[in-house]
Amino acid sequence: MQQAIGMANMAMSRKNWSVARYALSRARVLVEALPANVAVAERERLSAARKRFAARNTPAAKKAKQAKAKATATKRAGGKKPAPKKSTTKSTAKQPKPAPVRDLGDRFINRAALGYGPTNETR
Repeated sequence: MQQAIGMANMAMSRKNWSVARYALSRARVLVEALPANVAVAERERLSAARKRFAARNTPAAKKAKQAKAKATATKRAGGKKPAPKKSTTKSTAKQPKPAPVRDLGDRFINRAALGYGPTNETR
């Protein structure tokens, strides 16, 4: 029973929710098999683990996760941000390049072969 509760807590800390669900169901079966006065501490641990599992997708849990991420980001920044570097090259207004013109060469369509004109005409 203690092993199943421990496995559920470990799976929840790793965010492996399917394993946590299975471990919680095994622990619940084991706790229900014992008399109510025997495993009081384990029942409390199991209920705490169930609450933690149930709170994984709540808005409060998401806010806590965002606050934690924000706190670690500010710790990494060190409080000061470096000033943006100024470009040393002169910025000139660049003209957009014209699209290249495709040279198709001297191509002629043989209209007679397509059936649009007389076949005896030559160029």
